Amino acid sequence: MKKILLTLALTFLLSLFTSVVFAQDPTPSDDEVNAVASQLYCPVCESTPLDVCPTEACRQWRDLIRQQLADGMTEDQIKQYFVDNYGARVLAEPPKQGSYWLFYILPPVIILAGAIILFRSLKAWTKPIAAPASSGAERSEPSKDEYVSKFEEELKKRK
Repeated sequence: MKKILLTLALTFLLSLFTSVVFAQDPTPSDDEVNAVASQLYCPVCESTPLDVCPTEACRQWRDLIRQQLADGMTEDQIKQYFVDNYGARVLAEPPKQGSYWLFYILPPVIILAGAIILFRSLKAWTKPIAAPASSGAERSEPSKDEYVSKFEEELKKRK
């Protein structure tokens, strides 16, 4: 009997140390939920982030985010879920497209090109126009055109 009691006690003690405890899935904290919810706007309320919206619908959406986080979804997957169901207007930041860098580079390039074109045009306008080269015989006697000759006659009359 002593042997049986000792065996039972030993079995009981071993079962305490070797018992396997299955933990529940960790529930995401409010901070984790709000980190995702702050990147979304309430589809019902105008211009209200999901993490601070007091409506019942937003509370349900925050619970949905909590459930999706517990299921192992990433922030991007959750945001995509909301975009698929409510449209891109729920995103706090519009989605980035591949050519967004053009909006930063293109205006300075256009302004610089315009300044170069304007500078060259002004330089060309202010440059004196070179007279066409003529033969030596024509240089000795000035070309008289009718207007110049009349002008010279008028000047002589006034003196």
